[in-house]
Amino acid sequence: MKLLVCVDGSKVTEKVLAKTAELVSGCRIDSITLIHVFDKVTFPVLDDGSVQYNEEILDSYNQMNEELLKERNHILEESAKKLKKTGVEPELLLKEGHPARTIISVAEEGAYDLIIIGSRGVSGLKKSLLGSISNAVIQETNVSVMVVK
Repeated sequence: MKLLVCVDGSKVTEKVLAKTAELVSGCRIDSITLIHVFDKVTFPVLDDGSVQYNEEILDSYNQMNEELLKERNHILEESAKKLKKTGVEPELLLKEGHPARTIISVAEEGAYDLIIIGSRGVSGLKKSLLGSISNAVIQETNVSVMVVK
């Protein structure tokens, strides 16, 4: 079995990792990939489609994106450390893009058997049942999905 485990650094990620470790101990798992998907900070676009910026603003955006990239890598590395304690050696995958679409694309192109995702992430948006990303993944993928609450 090939698992794609979604992590975002939220409190639910702890539960996702615990459930993954539980599954690994009782199943034959061929590979595990931890994925973290993020959107870069982009320049605001004006109504006419143009972008106005100066060198200082460009440097500021680049610095923000560098810091975010370090933070995202840290999330993956910390998640991997927690799984390694259970004897699992996961592959790490950091992707830029729309989270739901990217997770679906990676899962389907990589022929994963199961996506493990938290019910809500760091967005803080409260939905009545599921977070928007987990809901979109469930609705749009052909891969089986386990949602951890």
